[in-house]
Amino acid sequence: MLMTAFCGLVQMYIPCGMYKPTQRMTRPPGFYKHMLLVGCTRFMTVILGLVALNYVAVSFTETIKSSAPMFTVIISRLLLGERTGLYVNLSLIPVMTGLALCSATELSFNMRGFLAAMATNLTECLQNVYSKMLISGDQFKYTPAELQFYTSMASVVVQIPASLLFVDIVSVSHETDNTLLSLFLLNGLFFHFQSITAYVLMDYISPVTHSVANTAKRAFLIWLSVILFGNPVTMLSALGTCTVMAGVLLYNRAIHADSTRYKVADR
Repeated sequence: MLMTAFCGLVQMYIPCGMYKPTQRMTRPPGFYKHMLLVGCTRFMTVILGLVALNYVAVSFTETIKSSAPMFTVIISRLLLGERTGLYVNLSLIPVMTGLALCSATELSFNMRGFLAAMATNLTECLQNVYSKMLISGDQFKYTPAELQFYTSMASVVVQIPASLLFVDIVSVSHETDNTLLSLFLLNGLFFHFQSITAYVLMDYISPVTHSVANTAKRAFLIWLSVILFGNPVTMLSALGTCTVMAGVLLYNRAIHADSTRYKVADR
């Protein structure tokens, strides 16, 4: 989070062509409340994701996270009042069916890991929907770098006491060498560009579409993890993963079908 905060601060002044910078003279009402809420959800998403990886295989974790569109549909409706059409809702059924298949036949299934991955879905979707509200607000629109910097700093504020309570700082400092430190910094840099790119995209697309696009990314991660880590995959688990990805393709067609249906109805 320190790395993302630093990079976010830099990109507030050097946007690298990702967005149009804006000079702020004042801060909107509820500024610190908004930043702290998004920062806490970012912190919880990262921590819960690591807990899930500690108990279950990467491929299974990513398959569970593929159910994120369902959570986003519900949260978007509650927070943004964004309604999804019938075809879009139906297209989420293959995603959930595929997830059920994978969960029932996954060799590395662990209840704690499963619950942590599902909780990651909830916090990540809440973070994305709330971030969409801040980036696309009518009265005050945050830039992606502003959201990245301030929420990262809020996340650091939460992370410091959590680290002091649950991490043996002395042992970790002795075990950390220059190579490991370099990997941490590189990981932080990658995480920065991943998250700020997500914020840029949120200004153009809906949270549900963003979640479905993430599902396509997870398909690559699932098979890459199988190749790199040699995770055993059953036939039904592979079928479930393919079903999830088919749901993503159906979602894209459903958006077009619903938009066409509503245009005809309006006429």
